[in-house]
Amino acid sequence: MQPQPAPKIFLFVPGNRLDLIPNAFGIGADEVAVDWEDALAEAEKDQAMLDLAAYCGSGDAREIWLRVNSADSSRFARDCRALTELPAVKGVILPKAERPADITELHLGCGKSVIALIETAKGILNLPQIAFAQGLHALSYGCLDLSNELGLNFGTPAADTFFNRLRTDLLLHSRLNGLFPPIETVFPNFSDDEGLRRHTVFWRDMGFGGMLCIHPKQVALAKILLQPAPEDAAFAEKVLAQAEHGRGVFQVDGKMVDAPVIARAKKLLGRG
Repeated sequence: MQPQPAPKIFLFVPGNRLDLIPNAFGIGADEVAVDWEDALAEAEKDQAMLDLAAYCGSGDAREIWLRVNSADSSRFARDCRALTELPAVKGVILPKAERPADITELHLGCGKSVIALIETAKGILNLPQIAFAQGLHALSYGCLDLSNELGLNFGTPAADTFFNRLRTDLLLHSRLNGLFPPIETVFPNFSDDEGLRRHTVFWRDMGFGGMLCIHPKQVALAKILLQPAPEDAAFAEKVLAQAEHGRGVFQVDGKMVDAPVIARAKKLLGRG
């Protein structure tokens, strides 16, 4: 079994504000995603292509992800062609992913890994096939687009019930296909720190591999919550110290320790 990778915090940057990329990394984002889709008006998208090409040609460009336009949009083919000339783009986020062939075509065309955003009912129903697509790095989903399409009242217990089922499916299909653990959707209310705290703890405890953020202030709080609690870290250190003696089963602080507990301690301390 592959060890659980450390969760990553993605921060979106509008495609017309590439000057924000250094700031995004500076505040602690693990990955920065430039957005060519919803963050831009149609009239801004051609210039955004030129701006990103200039960024990639600069000497101080850092590796980023790029959210392109959906496969059903009139801009998808142009986005795919542009990707071949953008060396600083390490991977592509495909919105409204519905067909595995679109992911494979995108990957083979540009040679970059793909994060597929499940944002439609068709995407959910095709999830088993999508998760098997060539070039797929991870799965994520769009809470607002799905709420609109399915008539969910976002933020209610009813909507949470639906999204918890989807999270479970994403987690299982990701593990089955050897993908990076699913990336949690955005938390739209960037002024609600307590809500973000609950949200982050929830997906962290569910074994997700990160979160998409829409505002810089969300990054620091999410990163803090991904650090192990001091008491948990101390217990994990004791477990691994005892495990070095090669015993299969032993006790630490009155708790039985065996192989799954040791594996969890390694994961907690990033020693997988």
